[in-house]
Amino acid sequence: MSIKADVVVIGAGMAGMAVAAHVAEAANVVVLEMEQQPAFHSTGRSVATYIENYGNEVVRGLNRASARFLNKPDPEFWHSALLKDRGLIYLAMAGNGDALNEMLAQSSDIVEISLEEAKARLPILRTEVLSRTLLEEGVKDIDVDAMFSGYRRLLRSRDGQINCSAEVTSLSRDNNVWRVETAKESFEAPVVVNAAGAWVDKIAAKAGLEPLGFTPKRRSVATIPVPEENGSPDAWPLCAEIGESFYFKSDAGKLLVSPADETPVEPHDAFADDMAIAEGLHHFSEATTIEVSRVEHTWGGLRTFSADKSHVIGFDPRTEGFFWFAGQGGYGIQSGEGGARSAAGLILNDALPASVESTGLSSAVLAPDRFLS
Repeated sequence: MSIKADVVVIGAGMAGMAVAAHVAEAANVVVLEMEQQPAFHSTGRSVATYIENYGNEVVRGLNRASARFLNKPDPEFWHSALLKDRGLIYLAMAGNGDALNEMLAQSSDIVEISLEEAKARLPILRTEVLSRTLLEEGVKDIDVDAMFSGYRRLLRSRDGQINCSAEVTSLSRDNNVWRVETAKESFEAPVVVNAAGAWVDKIAAKAGLEPLGFTPKRRSVATIPVPEENGSPDAWPLCAEIGESFYFKSDAGKLLVSPADETPVEPHDAFADDMAIAEGLHHFSEATTIEVSRVEHTWGGLRTFSADKSHVIGFDPRTEGFFWFAGQGGYGIQSGEGGARSAAGLILNDALPASVESTGLSSAVLAPDRFLS
């Protein structure tokens, strides 16, 4: 016998867990995850930061729609803010200062600061190789573990089910119901939510749908120690080179350094690209006084983008009851609440919630229809 539900969500990363938790307020929800534990891939490897100005106009709208929740979540969700002050300094290397002008023109709450002030905030900078610096004071760290735990607890409190080691083997629709087969069990529901991250096009194929053209891209990160003479980096702001050749961030007394690589790959259990790490550390060393003599740990994650780098949230017009919640790219945590609220609103009420509409977004700019001729 199949297990019956109102909605089956495929994928138990931040996206899947968040939309499941919100939909479960009014529907019977089952979450299926192919791995042995939730949040195994992108969510569990995220260097998550809230940067309102990160992403295109659609992404920024969802960022803004998520801000209130992140700053002051409902008490039933989490007992304190999910954000902690961090700040972000953008660097322009010598001769590359004009690249900052576009960011200043398109963004809010970013100001230019002197090289001296940048060094006062981030003492390892080599100001002699820099031309200009910007500061975005409102950037904050996100407590990803707390956020994910909150969604999981909320889902369970609403009687939602989470099934791990439940890779989808086939999807078929008959009599207005989707039948979702896994190696162990089968499930039936009128609505299936495709929140499978890098695997969303593969899930669509199992449902007999042509892919929408999502591209998983690898991001590599290395952890390096900070020499004692530099003091603790815990209060340092996040730092990013404007040309995206590297960024770095403090983490538990060490530094996370990334080459900000975006290498198209097939969906897989990602690992760091050693060549990309080496190149990123080279650029990092050029801009700072730290000579990297040891790398303690490296890892990789996947950031999956749609063709226009905006989220895809909506029912597929080619069939009934197949809902896309995909293409979060590198913005999935900070935009997660806005995206999940959008998905839940469209699934349950065929409308975006007021918190999202107030940012100027519409269901049309999120819909999968835009990729279909």
